[in-house]
Amino acid sequence: MSTFPPVPEQLDLLLKGVEACEKRGELEKKLVRSAKTGKPLLVKVGFDPSAPDLHLGHTVVFRKMRHFQRLGHTVVFLIGDFTGMIGDPTGKKVTRPQLTKDEVLANAETYKVQVFKILDPAKTRVAFNSEWLSALGAEGLVRLSAKYTVARLLERDDFAKRFREGKPIAVHELLYPLCQGYDSVALEADVELGGTDQLFNLLVGRDLMRESGQEPQVVITLPLLVGTDGVEKMSKSAGNAIGVTESPDEIFGKVMSVSDAAMWAYWTLLTDRFPSEIEEMKVSVVAGTLHPKKVKMDLGLQLVSDFHGKEAAFAAQEEFERRFAGAGGAVTATELSLSTLFPREDFFERGIVDVLVACGLAPSKNVARQKIREGAVTTSPDGRAWTKAESPADVLRVGSGEGVFLRMGKRFVRVSQ
Repeated sequence: MSTFPPVPEQLDLLLKGVEACEKRGELEKKLVRSAKTGKPLLVKVGFDPSAPDLHLGHTVVFRKMRHFQRLGHTVVFLIGDFTGMIGDPTGKKVTRPQLTKDEVLANAETYKVQVFKILDPAKTRVAFNSEWLSALGAEGLVRLSAKYTVARLLERDDFAKRFREGKPIAVHELLYPLCQGYDSVALEADVELGGTDQLFNLLVGRDLMRESGQEPQVVITLPLLVGTDGVEKMSKSAGNAIGVTESPDEIFGKVMSVSDAAMWAYWTLLTDRFPSEIEEMKVSVVAGTLHPKKVKMDLGLQLVSDFHGKEAAFAAQEEFERRFAGAGGAVTATELSLSTLFPREDFFERGIVDVLVACGLAPSKNVARQKIREGAVTTSPDGRAWTKAESPADVLRVGSGEGVFLRMGKRFVRVSQ
């Protein structure tokens, strides 16, 4: 008798927050067969350890891996120690710098520590793709290359754009999707997970499995998590990321800086809550029976608990409330002056968008305008009572007294003359 939950119940959890499933019908058939035979599906997820640390955007796929684990299926955490030395060209305008074997392995060790904050180590198989890709040798790589055409590889958006613009595409970059696809052949994967930007590579895996006489894997893609600015995808280079290894206070504070509109995506992609539970919270917020700040605090508690434990999460919440809710008196902040920010001006009022950018609270005017529209920008005369900026056209007026506190998300400054 099968120990797996009913297939409709499995699909409800497995397709939660998913961008696309290629193909749903095939997934359902695999789940039905798995239930009949008692054999779990093999779910593959590959990671190239190109940097030593991860942010919450990376953990979106970890959550989906855990969903498969909860249902009794086998997850393979595949470390691309071979492909990592090539460098995934996805989304890149230029060829990536190649990493050494030692760099890749060092990064891989940090990945394992971080990923097991979410995944169950006892239910996770860790594999390295050098095991089969190194064994291919030159002859095997030539035979693998013969299974795909250059024309099909150039269908990839990033390759096609670079080709049109006359920018170089190195031969080893063309081999990357083939190597990733061969991973699926070697593992005989039933399902592969990845971000929406990985779709081309994942579909190559389906093609190569079919060419090898195997049943093609189902491809499930997940959305790219928007960063704390609510505009761009989460990225450390964009300055809008929440790092997995950051302190509890940093994680909690950054979660609280996320806009009310964007926090629902965080609930969907970064927690195990069912869609019905999230929808219930949304309805309560719209009805006014649940304050969005309370919902966001619960989100912060959940995410800090995942990486640092419940005790640290409650301590981070208390610290946040002490600093920002006025419990400990007026906040203290870095002081900046309009005369320094705008040295050529001889008056003490400026458009609030200009001030947000000049003092470093917003990376651009577009982001500043967006955050103002979302209600994430507030001002205060004393750091206690905060008033939302109503429009990007608002003017910040600074008198001759103590100045004005200006806050965007969890970051704030005091602006004086």
